[in-house]
Amino acid sequence: MNAKLLLKTLFFILILLLLVLMGMHNRGTVDFTLPPVLQQVIKQPAALMYFAFFAVGVLTGTVMTAGTGKKGGSSKSTKAAVKTERK
Repeated sequence: MNAKLLLKTLFFILILLLLVLMGMHNRGTVDFTLPPVLQQVIKQPAALMYFAFFAVGVLTGTVMTAGTGKKGGSSKSTKAAVKTERK
């Protein structure tokens, strides 16, 4: 396991812990309004709103960092194919 993956995992766990703490201590209901999209006011517990916004953020980050399937640079299989063509 590399250090970068470990640090990312620890960061993600810390963010989840923060989400749990916010949900435990913010039990009141909140109003959510978004006039251009929603015509009505949504009243939900604050913990549910925090979770929903966190989920939207995670999904957005996943979509933004998702690869296109192409690898940058040359891979071992490409180098091997070039070597066999030269022979």
